[in-house]
Amino acid sequence: MTTPAPNPRRMVELSGAEALWLLEGAVQGRLVYVQREQAVVRSAVHVLEYGRLIVRTPVQADVVSGRPVLTYQADEIRLPVGTGWSVTVTGPAEPVTDSAEAAHYLRTLSGWAYGPHDTLLRLRPQTVTGYRLGTVEIP
Repeated sequence: MTTPAPNPRRMVELSGAEALWLLEGAVQGRLVYVQREQAVVRSAVHVLEYGRLIVRTPVQADVVSGRPVLTYQADEIRLPVGTGWSVTVTGPAEPVTDSAEAAHYLRTLSGWAYGPHDTLLRLRPQTVTGYRLGTVEIP
């Protein structure tokens, strides 16, 4: 008796609109930036509103302020089948400084760390890439 070969996995590129739609339905991701010539990855939560990505992450605001661009990545991978999606957004970011706006996002986005390592950022997506992960049916 032979076992059927598993269906091969594939990646299909998403349109920017579909990638943003998937990102809007997710709540967790990772903020990525370079510090001292090394990539730093921090867990984060987010919300996509009015074309802007609001990110709450355990990093000091001065560490990410003044950087030309930041990258945010989120995904939903279902194991062991390996289906799901992955989205990456890159663009300029700035700390959320308005106190009323910050209070709103602090209530709606739960954080991991409070105090100086609890930062709200507004990222303006300039580059949006995404892939849907799936399997190819073999007849």
